[in-house]
Amino acid sequence: MKSPRVFFYVQHLLGIGHLARASHISRALVDDGFDVSMVTGGSNVRGFPGPGVKQIALPPLLAGNAGFNGLVDGNGKPADDDYLNNRRKLLLEAFHEVQPDIVIIEAFPFGRRQMRFELMPLLEAIKTASPRPILLASVRDILQERTKPGRDEETVSLIKSHFDHVLVHGDPNFIALPDTFPLAELIADKVLYTGLVTGPAPSPADDSFDIVVSAGGGAVGAELLRSAYQCAVQSGFKGSWCLIAGPNLPEPDFAALSAEAPDNVTVMRFRQDFPGLLQNARLSISQAGYNTVCDILRAKCRSILVPFTAGGETEQSVRATRLESLGLAIALPEGGLNSDILTSAIASAVNEAHWPKHNLDLNGAQQTAALLRRML
Repeated sequence: MKSPRVFFYVQHLLGIGHLARASHISRALVDDGFDVSMVTGGSNVRGFPGPGVKQIALPPLLAGNAGFNGLVDGNGKPADDDYLNNRRKLLLEAFHEVQPDIVIIEAFPFGRRQMRFELMPLLEAIKTASPRPILLASVRDILQERTKPGRDEETVSLIKSHFDHVLVHGDPNFIALPDTFPLAELIADKVLYTGLVTGPAPSPADDSFDIVVSAGGGAVGAELLRSAYQCAVQSGFKGSWCLIAGPNLPEPDFAALSAEAPDNVTVMRFRQDFPGLLQNARLSISQAGYNTVCDILRAKCRSILVPFTAGGETEQSVRATRLESLGLAIALPEGGLNSDILTSAIASAVNEAHWPKHNLDLNGAQQTAALLRRML
């Protein structure tokens, strides 16, 4: 029997969170017998999308800055019309070649408006295809707050006119779509919750550290890493530290952190076994991105979260605040963060006698595969 074909579009512009979540889902689909082609539109990241997933890499597009203003190519130059037209052509050619049974579009139309130049033509191609594939939107549990009038209404219109279902990769007992999308009731009949998406259950890492500090992709984590570095050097806590800078931290920042690190501080670019490191750690210090938080929850590791808020971003703040209210994290503001504030939070975390347990659903990748099977 022929394996059902999935065409999974994901565009990461700044961090690697969208790519990581989509990769976890894709691997679960492959394990369940699906033939998965993942269309990636950002920079290449080692380890993603992972074994068994066919990657279709479009010419890269990245955010011009942390505020997501403008699109640049892989060399940092503004993407002109010729560049965008070529991407659109390659995307449509890939769709027609794969002839998928299911198309999954990550984030859009709830986000990624910058990609309308190629996604609207893709929606039209899907609509006129014979047979028409099932079309799904794939979104994380917490959406970015919209500030421009009419954006939510436009999203609802696109969902109603083009999409069969919206896969919300979250646990509604933690946070539900209406909490961050005001018009969720208008598309309630299309919404399916999958649970939070995590990778495969990790094995403990070969080495261990008392405190693991991570900055996600690293594009916007320099201040967090510097504050943690100063804590490691100056504070009374003399345990072992691992600072994971991320693949996108600018090289001068990485070099500065690495140059004079004391013996108890290890600075690394990337750890493929990050979830395993958390299982051995006494404390995690990180931003509050979806994938990092899911890894922390699975490892049941104590955590300090410093949510990314530049450019008006609200998603990580909502997640960190909600986890703190459940006693599952200590949340600190990104603005004004310094080593004194972080040192105080570290003392509170490591001295806490009991860290609350949780029963949040972390099987979103496998449950996504099960949902797609039922749709077919």
